[in-house]
Amino acid sequence: MHVKILRLWAATMVFGLAACGDGSDAPAPVGDGGGAKWFTYERAEAYPGVAQISGLKITMADGIELSASVALPADTDGNPVEQPFPVILTQTGYNKSVPAIPASNDYLVKRGYAHLSVDVRGTGLSQGQWEAFGETEQADYLAVIDWASKQAWSNGTVGTWGASFMAITQLYTAAHQHPAHKAVFAIVPMADGYRDIVFTGGQTNIGFIPLWMGLVTALGVLPVEPDPAAPVTILEHLTSALLNFQVPVIAQSAIGVGGYNYDGPFWRTRSPIEQADRIRIPTFIVGGLNDIFQRGEPLLYEAISRNTTAKLLIGPWQHLDGSQGAGLPANDVPDLDRIALMWFDQYLRGMDVGAAAVPNVTQYYYGAERYATTTGWPHPQARAERWYLRGDRSLSREAPGADEAGNVVLQQPLNGICSTSTSQWTAGILGLVPLPCFDSNNLNENPLFEVAFTTEAMAEDYVVNGPIQADLHISTTALDAGVLVRVTEVSPDGTSRELTNGILTASLRQVDAARSRYLDGQMIQPWHPFTEASREDVGMNTVVHLPVEVFPSSFVIKEGYRLRVTVGASDFPHGLPPLVDLVDQLAGAMTVYSDAAHPSSIVVPAVPLSALPEN
Repeated sequence: MHVKILRLWAATMVFGLAACGDGSDAPAPVGDGGGAKWFTYERAEAYPGVAQISGLKITMADGIELSASVALPADTDGNPVEQPFPVILTQTGYNKSVPAIPASNDYLVKRGYAHLSVDVRGTGLSQGQWEAFGETEQADYLAVIDWASKQAWSNGTVGTWGASFMAITQLYTAAHQHPAHKAVFAIVPMADGYRDIVFTGGQTNIGFIPLWMGLVTALGVLPVEPDPAAPVTILEHLTSALLNFQVPVIAQSAIGVGGYNYDGPFWRTRSPIEQADRIRIPTFIVGGLNDIFQRGEPLLYEAISRNTTAKLLIGPWQHLDGSQGAGLPANDVPDLDRIALMWFDQYLRGMDVGAAAVPNVTQYYYGAERYATTTGWPHPQARAERWYLRGDRSLSREAPGADEAGNVVLQQPLNGICSTSTSQWTAGILGLVPLPCFDSNNLNENPLFEVAFTTEAMAEDYVVNGPIQADLHISTTALDAGVLVRVTEVSPDGTSRELTNGILTASLRQVDAARSRYLDGQMIQPWHPFTEASREDVGMNTVVHLPVEVFPSSFVIKEGYRLRVTVGASDFPHGLPPLVDLVDQLAGAMTVYSDAAHPSSIVVPAVPLSALPEN
């Protein structure tokens, strides 16, 4: 009974339980303007069984031993086939030996791949202390892939595969440029540790980070696989969690001491986007429109595609569903196993199966509720369009007049406690609870806490694809303020569905213009330094301009529906300011200005409707 409960818990915590549809009722796919189309690639099983060999040890340069296991193609009696195979490598922090953790893929093994699974330093049954993608751990990735390429069951070529943690390790491994590494298949990976997830907008993500670090710690003390050294290893993991990394990082981040609440070398080291320009092998990125790494997945694709073949698939997913590609196949987009097989057959086996010819970018569009393809990201036909937040709470293309009134919201830190955002930033875990507020934002649009600006009903479908920026003019009766911006779709019956959002601490509003993104001469994706030196006082009752990064999305506001932008002062638990900032924000009232001198607005990347033909 306890084993069943453990499996259910781990599956829920890491990869979700959502069922995948067969796509039979899905609408037809649309074209990409460049002629590329999806196709389903399949190859029959070459071997009937899988043989699991555990208890392997890989010794690092400092003598630390990493725990590993390998799954090999097997005959009908379960005996491993004794010949070299291309290797799929997965490096995880979730304990490869827990049955519910998909650190190995039998679908690929039965088609002629050896799948090596490794617990990273300080996790699972591996020795050492875990420090979440630190420099020592990154050096281990190179040693592991070198070891994998030289085993008797390896033919010397290695591809990497896996979701979440297991996707992030792939990017660092690829940046080492080991000659055996031939392909990456990264499912829902992080790009920027600070901006994507830990301190979005300068605020602590208390929904995910304690949950994630707690999960790694909990799974690291489960002696699932027999190992005489397990008691010593488990004690080392617990001691490290309490005294060295997990507890100290979480505590200091929440309080705002130790420097973790600012961007710098610690977070840059733990941001794969900093090394993405070193990746030179074919890379497939899978992301989600409401994934915890929603911001960074297209940025990774954009950076990697400058130097090698890269593909991007973004589905209608939060983190759990995105980890397994829930709902695929749909609109001719195959399921993730078949895409991975095509990718590895092409780039590890050298088979000409057409992997390079699939669409460069495939994205799901909320509203249209279908996938569409294009040649790049951001969408090559996107144009900047600005909508103004008017004093009467309308959202209009017309700039405001001189005497339009502002709107006031109260500053309290718990707004949004039940929202799509809450589900998203707990990796989809809370979203498994069937609460209406996870699908509708109406509950949060109480004008005391979140003021809503809404367009007239659309006369025709309105298409948006890419990053979004809100330019807000605000003042506060407190010393500082946190700002939330939601973008929602409002149906004819009045239901407001959150599509994407962004948050920002007002005192961290400084922008690095050179690293920001522009479209048609307008800034559309601000890049904030989030350093202590970049802090700018807000002051009481002083009007300041906040460029707020709203995370990228793709959606269609259908004819008869309305576009809405809401502005509030908090989005809990997505963001909670560190204690040192929170005390400056409490008990204030924030005014959002909408006059000619302070024209609050939002700029979106609008795409012509003709770019999404109905077929």
